[in-house]
Amino acid sequence: MGLHVDPAAVCLLVAVAFAAGWLDAVVGGGGLVQVPALMLVLPGAPVATVLGTNKLVAITGTSGAAVTYVSRVGLDRRRALAAAALGLPTALVGAVTASHLPRDVITLVVAATLVGVGVWAVVARPGRASAGTAAAEGPPGTGCVPPAPPAADGVPARRPALVLAAGASVVGFYSGVVGSGTGVLLVALFVSALGTDFLRGSAMAKVVSIGSDLGALALFGALGHVLWLLGAGMAVANVAGGIVGARTALARGAGFVRAVLLLVVVALVTKIVCDQWLAA
Repeated sequence: MGLHVDPAAVCLLVAVAFAAGWLDAVVGGGGLVQVPALMLVLPGAPVATVLGTNKLVAITGTSGAAVTYVSRVGLDRRRALAAAALGLPTALVGAVTASHLPRDVITLVVAATLVGVGVWAVVARPGRASAGTAAAEGPPGTGCVPPAPPAADGVPARRPALVLAAGASVVGFYSGVVGSGTGVLLVALFVSALGTDFLRGSAMAKVVSIGSDLGALALFGALGHVLWLLGAGMAVANVAGGIVGARTALARGAGFVRAVLLLVVVALVTKIVCDQWLAA
């Protein structure tokens, strides 16, 4: 599919892609900025094309941020990769399901979920490292704490793994249906299921987001709903924004990630309410 885009509009989208990459790297929610910008610049494009192009841009930025996090923060890569593998097929199912669900129902579920995550982010108290585990912590100032230790018999507890698997599947499905706010939900999942801090939860969320984005992108691409050339140009800026965002989060620590998470939740809920009010 080919659409003519004015050079000035392309420059605007590149700048927006950088900002979205920064936001996605810190906590998620870059689609809140990027999707409306694509719709504004491409008023004649189908919604599926806007979403498909956004997925192409988002997955590149998320990958850049994930590489930065993995190189700087100790992660439970086995669980993160397993969750990403679960997120890919469920995102495909979600993308297909989205075309059969009433928009009002989806909007209500999204708003209720985000409000719940916002309340949780305020009251959550992730575990902290003890003095004996200080050596396992991440770089000074990052606010990282080591993963929860294995059970007494040397085998990690099964319950967190089951919660993680179920949560990753549900969030992957949500990513395919809606997309906006997926990163926020993933951070909540990792902090709750694994007892990590907000920074490491955000880092692991990037790995899982790659899986869910791949599933949705594969479907949109197969249906011809991706503007590959425009998306590639925006992707370069998104990767740069993602790397800068990841470094910002690493430098500022878990408290900064929590604050940005709350701001994103408020912005997402406000957008949903405004969209519903304007459509009424």
